[in-house]
Amino acid sequence: MSQSSPNAMSQAERIARVAALNDALRRSIHSPGRNQVVMTGGVAALIGDIALFRGFRRRAEIIRIVRDYDSFTPDNDPIGEHDFGRFEFEDAILYWKIDYYDLELAYGSADAANPEVTTRVLTILLADEY
Repeated sequence: MSQSSPNAMSQAERIARVAALNDALRRSIHSPGRNQVVMTGGVAALIGDIALFRGFRRRAEIIRIVRDYDSFTPDNDPIGEHDFGRFEFEDAILYWKIDYYDLELAYGSADAANPEVTTRVLTILLADEY
């Protein structure tokens, strides 16, 4: 897909492009390329010791839930960018969210629809850490 200039895309096209890039990050969650996937300390504590099988299995299940998430509605995704999700895991409520940074992760991205200037960071966190 060729990269068009920011002014050449309509707002609807920009939103669709951002959503597609966000969906692609979640689908490639095990190998995000330049993008990053992180879990908060609260999620790490929930998972437990990942050196143990139970911790590894719990981490894998959380990653799978985020990767396969497709419960977007106008109520929980009003802009349509597919940048946030909520799910339950065991007795906890978790969120995942995607933020857009420049390539050095120093500032916000100038254009979230352009992967050449954007690093996406997907964070998985407990609801009470938000």
